[in-house]
Amino acid sequence: MTYSLIGGAATGGDLRLSFEFFPPKTEAMEQQLWASVKRLEPLGPRFVSVTYGAGGTTRERTHATVRRIEAETTLKAAAHLTCVGATRAEIDAVARSYWDSGIRHIVALRGDPPAGQKKYEPHPGGYPYAADLVAGLKRVANFEISVAAYAETHPDALSPAADLDNLKRKLDNGASRAITNYFFDVDVFLRFRDRAARAGVSAPITPGILPVTNFQQVVKFSALCGASVPSWLARLFEGLDEDPETRKLVAASVVAEQCRRLQDHGAGEFHFYTLNRADLCYAICHILGVRPVRAEPAQAIAAGG
Repeated sequence: MTYSLIGGAATGGDLRLSFEFFPPKTEAMEQQLWASVKRLEPLGPRFVSVTYGAGGTTRERTHATVRRIEAETTLKAAAHLTCVGATRAEIDAVARSYWDSGIRHIVALRGDPPAGQKKYEPHPGGYPYAADLVAGLKRVANFEISVAAYAETHPDALSPAADLDNLKRKLDNGASRAITNYFFDVDVFLRFRDRAARAGVSAPITPGILPVTNFQQVVKFSALCGASVPSWLARLFEGLDEDPETRKLVAASVVAEQCRRLQDHGAGEFHFYTLNRADLCYAICHILGVRPVRAEPAQAIAAGG
């Protein structure tokens, strides 16, 4: 089956994309970010999102990056916003500034504890959790809101059922979709989607996809965020620590197969965690049949052809 993106929406299967970036810390990282943005822009994603550091540490960089994407590209930008490190009034002010800048989409998250703090604690006078943040954002303006879902249960959740109840609260308070954390076993996502449906979740759940560029780093991060790393994935990357080019080829193959299996089970949208690296995501999308959106030449339109 082939797919072609027209005006940001796919035909032949309704395949839709979104990409996540993080705000740059240095001039070199900024150049890498904008090269990645421009590389992926022609694929016509539904939106691109920009992350928000723990404790609001990247607040200004996030805001600047989102505003520049909105102003200088054809992309629709979504800003991450968390509950950490700010009062309700401060968060509402950030949200209003986004709205005034033309940003209409926010990814609302509880957020991770600031550096040096092992356990999440609600900020005094702040929004305690993401469900509260969603409700507050809706009071500020009629934002489109995406929220997080955890295919393998949030590490802080009391139980899988409690985690699903929290997801339902976020959606009931005004979020329009959930995006999962990354996972590698397709069956993990399918089981989660089935449980969510049985629990009454009817909003779209978009699979979060992470192309593996550094397997050892992924293992370390997965231990913190509760994502399992299957043994078959370890075997595929075995012996490639000093071979980045082969790692890229293996990663593209793994993710393309993962996405194809998800499509076979009805998934029509993917959210790619790019790590500000475009080439691997671009190659995977190409394998999936996505092609750049090309505008009709002005002279052809004028001539009726």
